[in-house]
Amino acid sequence: MAVTATEIKPIKIGDRRSTEDRAFRGLTRAAGLTTFLILVLIGIFLLWQAIPAFRSQGISFFTNTGWQTSGAHPKFGVASALTGTIIISVIALIVAIPVSIACALFINEYAPLKVLGFIPIKNFLTAAVDLMAAVPSIIYGMWGFFVLQPHMTGLSTWLTSYLGFIPFFKDSAVTNTSSLFICGVIVGIMCMPIITSLCREVFSLTPNGEREGAMSLGASRARVIRDVVFPFSKGGMIGSIMLGLGRALGEAIAVAVIISLAFPLQFHILSEGGNSIAALIATQWGSGGSLGTSALLAAGLVLFVLTLIINMVASRIVNKSLADRR
Repeated sequence: MAVTATEIKPIKIGDRRSTEDRAFRGLTRAAGLTTFLILVLIGIFLLWQAIPAFRSQGISFFTNTGWQTSGAHPKFGVASALTGTIIISVIALIVAIPVSIACALFINEYAPLKVLGFIPIKNFLTAAVDLMAAVPSIIYGMWGFFVLQPHMTGLSTWLTSYLGFIPFFKDSAVTNTSSLFICGVIVGIMCMPIITSLCREVFSLTPNGEREGAMSLGASRARVIRDVVFPFSKGGMIGSIMLGLGRALGEAIAVAVIISLAFPLQFHILSEGGNSIAALIATQWGSGGSLGTSALLAAGLVLFVLTLIINMVASRIVNKSLADRR
């Protein structure tokens, strides 16, 4: 018996979610909203506590370089600390990015799974990089002060002697220790495990079909990395670098251990002395009375806003990269 068209009825797909699905969606939504609420509350707290400092100095808080929060005429500002924070972070990224990407490529593309048939070198390197990210900041700071800094003075002297015509490398100090350059190198070493680990994960997600297709056309491994792995991983690489930059901006203990806190503007990265917002808060907390605490929280607010701006820009770049890939 033939079935007529009028007897065929489409199957209705119900959109009613199960209890488990609704519970999971509600839980994840609540977690996301809670994170956003905490972020907003932190910003409101910092802004509220920073009001006395802003009332005391006004717009000069962003241009003053000194830090005198006590006495009849307090004068303080975040100009030198903000400048030092940016310089240290830039040096850290210059040091960390090429080394981190090279390490991630070696682990993911070149490192053998096993050496001599039984040593799992690739898994060992992956675990070692993840372990380095968990080392406390104070350990890096002490290692940098006692071990790395004496070996960096020779490089600093060489840069001053042969590249002193560049303003950043000009140094009029007798010693080249406790400088922004050494701090930047230490912070860069601290950022390497984070960037390396995330870049390795992103590289490993490159589709095997595209890899094998490029190799079947005669492309070398280096060509596959350049034309397949890097374009596919561009957004993830930018995201990992921005996370490393967040670590560099907020590093306090290692910078405070190495640097000699100085409040004048310092653009000569090889000269002794410098400043950063995180190190300023770590070393000056508890001094200067209530106004000093308000000033430090105002400096923290500046760092908070700077980090948010950088993350927003990075998120936009990553989203644009993902949209172009689609």
